[in-house]
Amino acid sequence: MTERRHHRPTTPGALFFEKLDGGADPQLVSEAADRAATLLVRGARDSGDAEVAGRLLHLADNEGLETLADVWAGSPADSLAGCLWRLYVLRAWVHRAPVQAAEQFESGRATAQVARVVAGVADPPGPDEVRAMVDQVLQGIAGGDFADVLLRAAAFARVVAVGRAHLNSPDASRMLTMSEQLEAAAHLELAGELA
Repeated sequence: MTERRHHRPTTPGALFFEKLDGGADPQLVSEAADRAATLLVRGARDSGDAEVAGRLLHLADNEGLETLADVWAGSPADSLAGCLWRLYVLRAWVHRAPVQAAEQFESGRATAQVARVVAGVADPPGPDEVRAMVDQVLQGIAGGDFADVLLRAAAFARVVAVGRAHLNSPDASRMLTMSEQLEAAAHLELAGELA
């Protein structure tokens, strides 16, 4: 019987990993997400183009929420990309379930008075009014102060979270978390620290 020699296995070099087909580099995706969000938020306000607001509003409709998710879903809540993701998810939910959104907002508005006023939903808050409010908030990305956009969205989410809690919905805490994340990001934006 011959003796088998053991040796240390060779490790593949960088070229090996560069040739693998397995998706995009997460670091590059993160950088692209950040650049795109910065262009959308900062560039939209500086453009002066009235059509930009409409294009921003319908970005998820035209490109698909799944496409935006591929780029922004993994971004931290305290980044422009993370904020945009949360804003588009909130809008998609309101447009998909406007009756439910209006009912949950109605249920929470008596308890969350200040947030109700900040959100700016017409009274009474029916499905059309809730959709109009969330669209108006997203249009504010191009024309208004981004901190205001985030504060209004946070207030809306807070009222809905209170409404969900009143209705014993299991998703109340998730909506409350979104509200808190948007509000914290708004404060970063006001301090000039949201990137």
